[in-house]
Formats: sequence, structure tokens, C-alpha cells
Amino acid sequence: MPFTNSTFARSSLLMLLVGGVVLVAIVLSSFFLARTTQVYFQDVVKLRELRSAAADMQLFLRAAESGQRGFVLTQDAEFLKPYTTASAVIPRLRERLKTSAANLGGMQVPFAELDPLIDDKLAEMQSTVEMVQKGNAVGAIEVIRGAYGRQLMEGITAILGKLLRDMDGRIGTGIDDLNDSASALQWITIGGGLMIILVIGGAILIVGQHVRELQRARSEVEELNAGLEERVNERSEDLIQANREIQRYAYIVSHDLRAPLVNIMGFTSELETMLKSIRTYVLADGTPLSESEVNEARVAVEEDLPEAIAFIRSSTKKMDGLINAILKISRDGRRELKPERIDLGALLEATAASVYHQVSEAGGEVNISVGQARGLITDRFSMEQIFGNLFDNAVKYKHPDRPLNLSVKAMAIGRAGIRIEVADNGRGIAPEDHERVFELFRRSGVQDQQGEGIGLAHVRSLVRNLGGEITVTSTMGGGTTFVIRLPADLSQYVRSNGS
Repeated sequence: MPFTNSTFARSSLLMLLVGGVVLVAIVLSSFFLARTTQVYFQDVVKLRELRSAAADMQLFLRAAESGQRGFVLTQDAEFLKPYTTASAVIPRLRERLKTSAANLGGMQVPFAELDPLIDDKLAEMQSTVEMVQKGNAVGAIEVIRGAYGRQLMEGITAILGKLLRDMDGRIGTGIDDLNDSASALQWITIGGGLMIILVIGGAILIVGQHVRELQRARSEVEELNAGLEERVNERSEDLIQANREIQRYAYIVSHDLRAPLVNIMGFTSELETMLKSIRTYVLADGTPLSESEVNEARVAVEEDLPEAIAFIRSSTKKMDGLINAILKISRDGRRELKPERIDLGALLEATAASVYHQVSEAGGEVNISVGQARGLITDRFSMEQIFGNLFDNAVKYKHPDRPLNLSVKAMAIGRAGIRIEVADNGRGIAPEDHERVFELFRRSGVQDQQGEGIGLAHVRSLVRNLGGEITVTSTMGGGTTFVIRLPADLSQYVRSNGS
């Protein structure tokens, strides 16, 4: 059964729909799980605060009791210091305990039983201290030896002990929830990534089969119309143009669509790294933490986690734009250029923003200067693809011994043209490879980076479709400069050339 254009369009559309559904599922699941992780973490922090308040209350009550007993038995004023200090802190601890309990709506603390016991215990300790100060040490000792003070302390200890055990159980459950949420996020991302890779592989197979059918059709046309030179030339030109569009389509699917997915998976790994800082804070369980460990946990929750979510959302938005463009290509068969007035400076700034994180992380910089060449009438999508590929290549092939310095300069060429230079200080290209790098599936230099060798071929194809040309000057280790010459008004160029 021949692989017709309608079959190709239906198959491509199906692949893209599956990829879109998987992508949306990854985004929604990642957002939900990240939000759930935040909620779990906040609950654990509130539980730890309540537990800490209960433990401190118990500790200071015992400290006050020890100071009281020591003073009564020895009449040594030194024992009054821990008693006085603890007695002054206990009211604030009681308010802290109530505030922490109020923050946990579902946590019931029996203050109706606890408050009277604490008040009675404080009164009992104060009375014995006052008795000693008034010279009645024997009476104070008798009070201490009685069962009343001990019973009060046992009652307080029983209530606070039960509260501590409850807190320990709920904190353990919260930590388990955090671990489950992080694990689910990891597996959803991995599974979704594998599904998208499978979809991309299927799309590439469909495109390859369609290209083979086009090549077979061109051969048949040449054999049947060998004597009709004009007709053969026209049909060959159509087929060449169709192949060019198919190659562009294959490039978008296999290269551009995969880049945002890599970003999503990378920031998902950062979420796992953040969880380590959070886990250190949560599992401390009363153990004093260093200021750096506390800061790491706080930064992970307040800054790193929202930043990772924002980058994931930005990558998925980029994927969505690519998918929409591919859908239109699959419906129309070939993409029509849409000349429109664009702000070249704004377009370059937006494209540079996509690699800013990678450049600045290594201490590099991006400089853009368009001068008077800011206004340009051309196809926006093609321009975004051209500079997106050149910027990505500059990052990918930067020199390992120095930060990347990427600069873009634009200048007018008379009234009808514009010249744009994209220069970097990367590893460079050998002179014998200056033309070779623009050939499809051909690469230059050490092959230590992933890629299929279609980026610069795609760039040259886009530039030529816009009525321009691209050249390169470079030396090994001395950086690379790409020079692009374009008509300033694409619509006028199309009319004058009858395209």
C-alpha cells in the first residue's frame, strides 16, 4: 500500500497528538506533585514546631523543679538561677505551644487539663521557695516530700509525652509522604520522557518512509518524462523543495522538540537535589542544625523549587510552540513564509534568554548590538530557528578553558539588505571544514557532543529561503563568526524574484 500524503499527514498528526497528550500529562503531574511536596513540607515544619514547643516546655519545667528542689534542700542561692530563668521562660513557652497547636487545625492539645497542672506546679514551686526565703526550710522540705508536687509533674509529663509521641508519628508520616511524592515525580518524568522519545522515533520513521516514497516518485517522473526537459525541471524543482521541507520537519521533530524535554528532566533532577536539603532539616528531630543547613532548606523551598517549576513551565511552553508549528506543517504540506515587521533587537534578546542560564553559569556573557538595523520585514519563525541554532551551537562548542563570549552585531547594507554577524570565542572550525559544516549530516572537529549534524544545514536552508546567504570564518581554537546577509524586506524580494 503506497504511503500517500494523506496517510503521512494522519500518521504525523497522530504522533504529535500522542506526544502532546504525554507532554501535558507530564506538566500537570509535575506541577501537582511539586505543589503537594510543598504542602507536605509545610505540614512537617508545623509539626516539628509544635513538638519542639512541647519538648521545651517539659525541659524547662524539669529545670525549674530541679532548681527549686536544690534551693530548698541546700538553701544555696545558686540553685535559684535555673529556677528563676526557667520560670520566666515557661509563660512564653506556653504561648508558643498554643500558637503552634493553633497553626495545626487538626491537632487537639488538652490545654484544659494541661494549663491547671502547669499553674499548680508553678504555684507549688514558688510557695516552697518563698517558705525557704522566710526561714521555713523544714516546712518547704515537707511539701517537697509530699506526693502533690510529684503528681502534678507526672500529670504534665504524661500529657506532654503523649503529645510528643503523636508528633513523632505524624512527622514520620509526613516524611513518608514527601518521599512518595518525590519518587512519583521522578517516575512520571522518566516514563513521560521515554514516551516522547518513542513518539519522536515513530515520527522520524514516518518521515523517513515518506522521503523514500518522494525519492521513488521523483525517479519515476524522470524516467517517464526524459524527453520533456522543461517538465522534468519543473517537477524536479517541486520535489527538491518538498524534500527540503521534509528535512526541516524532521529536524524540528528530532532536534528542537527534544531540547525542552532535556531541560524538564534536568530540573527534575534538581528537585531531587533540593529534597536532600529539605530532608536534612526535617529529619534533624531536635538535633541542632548549622546555619548553612537551615539556609539550604529555606532556599530550596523559597527559591530553588519555584525556580525549577518556572523553568519546567518555560520549557513546556517552548515545546507547545514547536508542536503547534509542526501541526501546521503537517496539514499544509509545506510552510509558507509570512513576511512581517519584526524588532530584530527584541528577537535576538528573546533568543539569547533561552541560553542565558547556560552562559552565565560558566561566567560568560552575551552582547547584542543592532544599531540602525533594528527594523526588518521577514519571516519571524525562520529567524527564531536560525539564531536559536547558532546560539545553541555556540554554547555546545564553547572552549573548555575560557568562559563563552557570544556577540551579535547587525548593520544595514545599503537600503535593501542587512548583515548580521554572530561571533563566539569557542573551539573554532578548521578551515577545510568551513563549507562541510553546512552539509546535511556532516560535522566538524572532535565528536564529543551529541548531535546528528543537521543544525547548520537547516540554518543555511532557512537563510536561503529568506533570500539570503550564510558564510563562516573561523580558526581552530580562535572562535567562530557566522555572517548572514538578508534582504531587509522579504515581501519585496519575493515579488521581484517571482517566488
